[in-house]
Amino acid sequence: MRIFVTGASGWIGSSVVPELIDAGHEVVGLARSDTAAAAIERLGAEARRGGLDDLKILRDAAEGSDGVIHLAYAHELGQVGGAPADAAAIDVFTNALEGTGKPLLVTGATITVPGRAATERDELVPEGPIAVRIKNMQAALAAADRGVRASLVMIPRSAHGTGERHGFIPQLTARARTTGVSAYVGDGMNRWPAVHVKDAATLYRLAIEKAPAGSVLHAVGDEGVAFRHIAEAIARGVGVPAQSRPAEEFGMPLGALLGTDMPASSTITRQLLGWTPMHPSLIDDIEEGHYFA
Repeated sequence: MRIFVTGASGWIGSSVVPELIDAGHEVVGLARSDTAAAAIERLGAEARRGGLDDLKILRDAAEGSDGVIHLAYAHELGQVGGAPADAAAIDVFTNALEGTGKPLLVTGATITVPGRAATERDELVPEGPIAVRIKNMQAALAAADRGVRASLVMIPRSAHGTGERHGFIPQLTARARTTGVSAYVGDGMNRWPAVHVKDAATLYRLAIEKAPAGSVLHAVGDEGVAFRHIAEAIARGVGVPAQSRPAEEFGMPLGALLGTDMPASSTITRQLLGWTPMHPSLIDDIEEGHYFA
C-alpha cells in the first residue's frame, strides 16, 4: 500500500513510518519544514512539503494514496485552537477517499469513564475541554457510511519510549529535578493508561491493513498505572523523594489531570486485530534509565 502520513516526523510518526516500511508499504509523509522533510527521508519515506492548512496538498496526497494515517495536530495552538485545522484536514481526507473503501486512521485520546476502565465501545460525547476535538473524531467515523474505511486510534496519556522528549514523563522528570520532589496528587492511586510508542506503531500498521470501518481502537499497553508508582519511579531515577502535593501547585489544568483516575482497556482492540504489546511497560521503561540520561 502507498500510505500518506501526517505527523510523520513526530514522536509517534517516527515509529509508525519504519513500522509500515518494514511491512512492505510505501510511505509519503507530510513535512511542514525542511528539518521535518529530512527526518522523514532518513526514515526511508518520501517527504511531501506542506502543513495542515495546505488543503490542496492534503487532497492530492490522499487521492494518490491507498490509505491515510492522520497523526498531526497543531498542539502549539492548544486543544481548542488546533481543532479548526484538524477539522478541515479530516474533511479533505474523507471527501478524497469517499466511495473508495480505502482506510483513514484518525488519532484521538482515550477518554475518562468514572469508576471503571474506558472501553472502545464507550460513546464519544463532545463535552469538556476537548469537545471540539471529539466532534472531529465523530466526523471521521461518520465517513464509514460514505465508503471510507475510517477508524480512530486512541492514544493514552503516556506514549513512552527511548528518545521521548516532550511527553508527560519528560515533563514530570524535569519538574522533579527543578523542585527536588517527584510529586503526585492525593494518595496517588489514580490510574493512567500507557503504551510503548513502538507498540502503538504496530497497532497503526495493523489498523491500516485490516481494521473494519467504524472501528474505535485503543492503543493501550498498560490499562492503568497508579500515578504514585510513576512518581516513585521518577524519584528513584532523579534521586529525589516522592511526595503528595496539592493539585494547585501544578497549576491548571495539569493539577486536575495528574489527579484524575483514567484507566482504559484495549481488550476489544487486541481481539479484533490480534495486537499484542511486546515492548516494556511504562514503569519498566522508566526504570531502564534513558529518561535520566
